[in-house]
Amino acid sequence: MLKKIESRNMGSSNLGWLRSKFHFSFAEYYNPDNMNFGVLRVINDDLVEAGTGFDTHPHRNMEIISYVVNGELTHGDSMGNKNTITRGHVQYMSAGTGVYHSEHNLGKEELRFLQIWILPDKKNYKPNYGDYKFNWNDRQNTWLHMVSSKDGNAPIKINQDMNIYSLELEKGKEISFPVKEGRQAYLVQIEGSSIINHILLADRDGMEIIEEDISIRSEQTSHILILEMKKQD
Repeated sequence: MLKKIESRNMGSSNLGWLRSKFHFSFAEYYNPDNMNFGVLRVINDDLVEAGTGFDTHPHRNMEIISYVVNGELTHGDSMGNKNTITRGHVQYMSAGTGVYHSEHNLGKEELRFLQIWILPDKKNYKPNYGDYKFNWNDRQNTWLHMVSSKDGNAPIKINQDMNIYSLELEKGKEISFPVKEGRQAYLVQIEGSSIINHILLADRDGMEIIEEDISIRSEQTSHILILEMKKQD
């Protein structure tokens, strides 16, 4: 089963310094029929003006992934971590029993990043932070496995049965991705456009995939993220 989600039908917000597309209910966008996709609770496609950002605020019992599309994202938290990541890099924080953090754009250009929240497999883990500066070329025309469960083999491991892959597919090329029985996946067409099992996705569109293998053909060079997980009844 495939379900296309057009970006123009997503929730949105414009705070001036922050402009967002919400794949699922968040902040002032509330849709009881669009609260989550399995253990995937939030994907916010955020545009953050230079010199602004999210000041220190709390989180608990959530696995939080930040994926930078363009610009610089600087993280700080109550565990003493501080680091800056750029295009194609990933930041991970397990909020667990509770943590305070901030996220700012200290660069000179607009920041675009995907803010992803995943429900953990149990509550009250010890808080944890990590980041990984992936080589951009490692996702060119192939799936780059960035995030997995603690039992998986990706560089970043989270407290949930979730795999996250990124891809840059050159114009005119094709690639497949299996979504096996008992599994589901959420795809974000971050940049470019592609045809997925005969369905056209434009930049910032999304797609729900349940127990169906997909074939992707790039209409324009395509930057794609896939979050694959256990199917939820």
